[in-house]
Amino acid sequence: MINFLNIKKQDKIIKRKIIKNINTVINKNNFILGDYVEKFEKSFADFCDTKYSISCGNGTDALTIALKILNLPKNSEVIIPAMTYCSTAFAVINAGLKPVLVDITSSAPTISIDKIIASITCKTKVIMPVHLYGSVVDINKIKRIIKNRGIYLIDDCSQAHGAYLDNKRVGALADISCFSLYPGKNLGAYGDAGIITTNNKNFYEKIKNFRNLGSTMKFVHTQIGFNSRLDTIQAAILIEKLKLLDRYNKQRIKIAGYYNKNISNRKITKLNYSKYSVYHQYVVMVEDRKKLINLFNKNQIQFGLHYPNSINQIDSLKKFFINKKFVNSENLAKKCFSLPIDPTLNKKDIAKIVNVLNSF
Repeated sequence: MINFLNIKKQDKIIKRKIIKNINTVINKNNFILGDYVEKFEKSFADFCDTKYSISCGNGTDALTIALKILNLPKNSEVIIPAMTYCSTAFAVINAGLKPVLVDITSSAPTISIDKIIASITCKTKVIMPVHLYGSVVDINKIKRIIKNRGIYLIDDCSQAHGAYLDNKRVGALADISCFSLYPGKNLGAYGDAGIITTNNKNFYEKIKNFRNLGSTMKFVHTQIGFNSRLDTIQAAILIEKLKLLDRYNKQRIKIAGYYNKNISNRKITKLNYSKYSVYHQYVVMVEDRKKLINLFNKNQIQFGLHYPNSINQIDSLKKFFINKKFVNSENLAKKCFSLPIDPTLNKKDIAKIVNVLNSF
């Protein structure tokens, strides 16, 4: 069996350090906002080259908190891509704001900047691009579009840990950047976790307060906030895994390069990823997906579908987008097929995956 993702194998070389760190947490009896949380936050801020980083319970909370602390009028519009994970839209709605969908481009998995321009209204208060599959949106171009317009830029970086735009890491590009640290991410915990980065001290203080029940001092609650804190044990794990992130991202890029060069079947359409993508997923498009699924199952190769529904097609969200069509997003949802891109895959396994695809 060729695994889609093998976290056990990835973490083998740091397993002893992780167990040692967990034992330290247990011995100190310090499980909530303990020493490792502060250490990890500093390490992640250094990694992204940002002034501040604030951990939280998960990526969805990270996005919701980032929106909530802006104190925007109810139903202010937030522009998001029509192809992303449901959390991006849920965060907007849970923050009391209105999601406005914009289609992706026809050849890449990320939001169309031209269509962002066409969707901005006087009610637009936030642009929230998503670096889907690890492919980086041109944030600098969006910044130029919204300059002096009173529109915030919140980056959904949940699939782009360690990616670059020009010479800056993702996480240092927007007003506020939000990451999921779900186990399957390029940087993943052993449970739910999230983190937020910013260079704005005011945002930092508000986020830090909000994620801890509106409190920076025990029993003093200056606002109604979320209970969304990173467990100390998860921080103790993440601080070790962060040390491997660049190394494993390079492996993902290498595997993607092999796919790009060697997949020759015209029935398989490759997407255009950004120059400095970190390939959280390597997604192709195929007309007869069911047939390809059967072929992969027959050859014992695991695969993924990221994502089988665009935002406007998700049952709980349809009512927000009645009679709205997003051709490129819906097309990708219908045809997407995610290949294994685990950084520990060996050459034999990668070659087999390509051979099976080319025989399809």
